[in-house]
Amino acid sequence: MSLCFKVTGLFYETSGHKCRKFLDIRREGSRSSQPDLMVVMMNPGSSYPKDGIDNNSVPSDAHPDDTQHQIMKVLDAASLDYARILNLSDLRTPNSPSLYRFLKSEEASQIDHSIFSDSRTDELGELFVQGVPVIFGWGVNPCLVPLAKRAVEALNIDRPLGILKENTDFSYYHPLPRIHSKKIEWVEHVTGQLLT
Repeated sequence: MSLCFKVTGLFYETSGHKCRKFLDIRREGSRSSQPDLMVVMMNPGSSYPKDGIDNNSVPSDAHPDDTQHQIMKVLDAASLDYARILNLSDLRTPNSPSLYRFLKSEEASQIDHSIFSDSRTDELGELFVQGVPVIFGWGVNPCLVPLAKRAVEALNIDRPLGILKENTDFSYYHPLPRIHSKKIEWVEHVTGQLLT
């Protein structure tokens, strides 16, 4: 799947933590100059810079992870060429529990790890493309709610795509559930939203 798409990201380090500011998934051969789909997820997972440079000032080729393959499937099914992924937290970790521990720690409030923080409004304005469909898919862990609420309020999207957990306002299911049939269901559901 990733052979059809070029994946690039801006990787950086802060206070000893490996982070990623954004990730672009663009169809090979596409001439699109800006994304036609925005995606907001939890945090950068196991994707990493192919050149091994973890602290860069420019985007570099990235090795995609399984979650990004889910987004590629949506792009393919909806005949779109270019998605940009932003995250509630820039902290790179493939292990969700370690992110949850970080978010509950005092250190999390001392590091500007979220593009949705007040001090990063200009960055968000530069990276977020208005007027295109937006997928929310950061997961349903309660400790994500404060960041999710901030993201929802900052973006003010009328009709976000994704699967909102029942009886919640800010908990959108992650694109990569553990059960295989649910992975297929997520892609089909979001593709259906895009095409209607």
